Amino acid sequence: MPEELPLGVFGGTFDPVHVGHLRLAEEAADALGLAAVRWIPAGRPRHRDAPRVAAAHRLRMVELAVAGNPRFGLDAAEVDSGAASYTVPTLERLRAELGATRPLVLLLGADAYAGLPDWHRWREIFALAHVAVARRPGVAVDAAALPAELQTEERARRAPDDDPAALAAAPAGRILGFTTTPLAVSATQVRALLAAGRSARYLLPPAVIDYIALHHLYRSHDGS
Repeated sequence: MPEELPLGVFGGTFDPVHVGHLRLAEEAADALGLAAVRWIPAGRPRHRDAPRVAAAHRLRMVELAVAGNPRFGLDAAEVDSGAASYTVPTLERLRAELGATRPLVLLLGADAYAGLPDWHRWREIFALAHVAVARRPGVAVDAAALPAELQTEERARRAPDDDPAALAAAPAGRILGFTTTPLAVSATQVRALLAAGRSARYLLPPAVIDYIALHHLYRSHDGS
């Protein structure tokens, strides 16, 4: 892979990882000209309720889900550290590893993007990475509905959607959208199905389904 092509950064609880996550990352790689997407499961997420299952299980499920895709890589650092997961320190760590010139692209869903001003040190993200927001075909981000401080960043940093050139031209600092297939699947939905003893086939990769069954996940409150 060309080392200076943009690298996608995809963080989350992945509780569990499902086909919507996989398709988002795949389509981001295509639309944005990413050399790869680095998946970073959160060890202790700070902006969500506590995950249902232990971090080690979530990490292993992501590892199984991304296996076989040469554009996907797994980063275990947040799980291994045991510390609270924050985006800015993660991006700082990647910058120290990859250097100052490699374009980094933080991949976000639309809801996560709208909540960005609530994140720890959120304005510093733009000095470390571009931000790419998943959107449905034909639906642009409604900037007027965003928090005022994020609208300010939008006006200063907005690039055309689905434009790899805007990302490759600088290591960080732009905001753009990319098109994704609308899949009505969520981790909440999957957990509810599994808790009820119902099938999650075709919502999760087969290897993840097998892992969940083997370890009896999402059927008890302790996630063990």
